[in-house]
Parts: sequence; C-alpha cells; structure tokens
Amino acid sequence: MDISVVIPLYNEAESLPELFAWIERVMKEHNFSYEVIFINDGSTDNSWEVIEELKKKSSCVKGVKFRRNYGKSPGLNCGFQRAQGDVVITMDADLQDSPDEIPELYRMIKEEGYDLVSGWKKKRYDPLSKTIPTKLFNATARKFSGIRNLHDFNCGLKAYKNIVIKNIEVYNDMHRYIPYLAKIAGFSKIGEKVVKHQARKYGTTKFGLNRFVNGYLDLITLWFTSKFGKKPMHFFGLWGSVMFFIGFVALVIVLSAKLISIFNGDLRPLVTNSPYFYISLTAMILGTQMFLAGFIGELISRDSPNRNKYKIETEI
Repeated sequence: MDISVVIPLYNEAESLPELFAWIERVMKEHNFSYEVIFINDGSTDNSWEVIEELKKKSSCVKGVKFRRNYGKSPGLNCGFQRAQGDVVITMDADLQDSPDEIPELYRMIKEEGYDLVSGWKKKRYDPLSKTIPTKLFNATARKFSGIRNLHDFNCGLKAYKNIVIKNIEVYNDMHRYIPYLAKIAGFSKIGEKVVKHQARKYGTTKFGLNRFVNGYLDLITLWFTSKFGKKPMHFFGLWGSVMFFIGFVALVIVLSAKLISIFNGDLRPLVTNSPYFYISLTAMILGTQMFLAGFIGELISRDSPNRNKYKIETEI
C-alpha cells in the first residue's frame, strides 16, 4: 500500500464527507493505493454514523471509535498501530489541511529520503491570540529539541515513513512533539514543506488556551526524559553536588567568622545571625534531597522493563 491517511477527529460530522471525497479524488488522480483511518475520539455528534456510511461506499475507509474522549495523541497512536502504507499522512478533520498537499509530501518521503516531513502553515487564518503564542511555542520547541529547520511543530499535516511511526509512542499530549520523538528514536532526516492553511468551514476549534501551558510542560518532560531518563543520577547528582558545594562554602564562611570572633575574645555574635548560616542549611538540605531523588530514580530505572530497550535499525 502506498499511503495511509490517519485522521483523528472529535465532533466533525459535517466536514467528513467533503474531506473524504477530496482525499479520494487526489488518490485516484495519482493512482495511489491507500487507506483512510478515521479515529473517532469520543464524538458526541453523529461522526461515527458518517464514518459508517463512508465505509459502505468505499473499502478504503477504516474506523476506530473510542468509548470516550481521550485526546489527539491517543488517537494518532491508535492510527499509527494500524497504518499499513509505506508513507503515513496525518491531517486534521476540519478541512483546514488540504489533501492536495499529499502527492508532494509522498514524493519528499519516497524520492528525497526524508524520515518525516512536517507542514508549515506560513500564512494562517487564525486570530492573533493564537498565532503569537504559537510563534513563541515553536521558538522554544526548536531550542529544546535542536530541530532548527521546523517552524510549525504542531501542524497536523505531516508525512512519515512507516518505520518511523512504528518506532515512536505518542502519549498524553505529545502529538505536538512528534518530530522530537522521531529524532530521539534515531530518525534525524526531518524536513518541512510550506502548506496551505484554510479557514475553518464548519464548527469551532476544539482546543483551548490551556494547550499552550500543557505544551510547555510536556516539552520539559520530553527533554528531561530523553536526556536523563536512563541515567537520572547524572542530573540530580550534578545539581545535588553543586548545592552541597554552595552549602559547604557558606558553612566555612560562618565558622570562620565565629572562630575569628572567639579568637578576638568576642563571644556575642551568634552563627544564626549570619545569612550564610541559612544559605548553608538550605543548600545542604536541597543537595541531600536531590541526591536522594537521583538514587530513587536510578532504582526505578534499573527495575524498568525498558532499561535495555534500544532502537535497532538493522541486524545481519
């Protein structure tokens, strides 16, 4: 099979017939063998009934129905598990992603050898309340991930080699960082294509402003686990040592000041009157806590079933 199109959706019944007809036209024009996998993420409208009707008309339609709303990441992960195409395309169901981009995305994967190609909606039809936070978010994601050539990490329109989506796990709200997940898994040839962004035709957006806060928290989590997930002591031990050193220096200052006072015959100054006493106390407590966190992390890591799970590209 040439292409699998994975489409997670939530309450998009109005757009589904038009979207599938558009995809079907593009596939037939280019003689692609294909499947379209709709992931119904607990929709409360008649989205599932529409998918069932589309299935009756075309054998290329496949569908998965969640019992409740889990989110976009679980939907994508479920679709990735079922995708059979050599190239996997993801897009949103709201008609803001154009299926006319599919042939070029397919060509970039097959002919130019990209592992992943992400869309870039250079010209957007979104309000400033969305575009400005998006720019800040993408700048931060580029800095943390080291993928400097991507301008739009969260664009729903992406293309992947099948082997890429079989080697990553999209969980929580990590769909925003699929390029970073792919890089962590060893797929470093990541490209970008400017794609057309269309104004929403039906309904309203299903994502609130909380996605920006959650996005930053997920990015920090992903960065930390990718760097220190298998060696937590390297992080906690380092900063625990730094805190211990600061505490030790502050303690030396406190004790030196006290000894000088005693040597001069003045017993009145109390060590608790010095700010360095509290710095040493706080720093040593923090250093001890960080060391303990590192040891606990190491124990958990040693007992993890994935402690020696590594991505193998080939074997002879």
